[in-house]
Amino acid sequence: MTLPEPHLEDRTRELMASLVFLTRLPFGRLAFARAEPIAAGDLARAAWAFPIAGVLVGLIAAAVYALLHKAGLPAWPAAALAVAASLAVTGALHEDGLADTVDGFGGGATREQKLDIMRDSRIGTYGVCALVLSLLLRVSALASLADTALVVPALIAAHAAARATMPALMFLMPPARRDGLAFDAGRPPVESVAVAGVLSILVLVICLGVGLGLVALILVLIAVVLMAWLSIAQIDGQTGDVLGALEQVSEIVILLVALL
Repeated sequence: MTLPEPHLEDRTRELMASLVFLTRLPFGRLAFARAEPIAAGDLARAAWAFPIAGVLVGLIAAAVYALLHKAGLPAWPAAALAVAASLAVTGALHEDGLADTVDGFGGGATREQKLDIMRDSRIGTYGVCALVLSLLLRVSALASLADTALVVPALIAAHAAARATMPALMFLMPPARRDGLAFDAGRPPVESVAVAGVLSILVLVICLGVGLGLVALILVLIAVVLMAWLSIAQIDGQTGDVLGALEQVSEIVILLVALL
């Protein structure tokens, strides 16, 4: 049975929208340059493809690590450059969200102050500490794996499954403000959230094995619940920065599980 052509066109457009949002790779932007611009609801409908964009980011980072490892570079610098490659591919989108979220949650006394700090483009002490800790944990986890046969699947699993947490939080929680990325994106359809979840589970099991894959899944689900609770307590909702922070936490969790 073949899918109707409009259905395939819609899914392709959603996949391209996810790549435009989550990466700085050019082909997604070239596709939209020849078509209608991304509308407000496109991103929510494209949420199912977030793990696919993550697989692509993970593959690029893994390729960098594998090439450097094959060239004889030690594990630590190879791991650091692999993480740097992922930053270049994504434009440090999620790292920016992590820094803004930690600055806002840690530095604001009221909900309004926290949201104002999160919107400020400047980074504070809390944000710097969070970024340093995130980078150190990811690089050290990859360097501790050392073997390319372990690093490559760990990178793919971490980047794919971590991006599946964002649709889940978008579905569970309302936007904290009446403007901004989270409000414009809207709530993803339950079908998109379900597909993203299934894709992430498949990637985790394929890359980490059934045992570690299930451990990673449980811990990532706990991270989603804790982030939802914290965000409600702090700002009464979620923002694009909160989504980025959740992606970072989930990515770190999966890489640490890969060490077990």
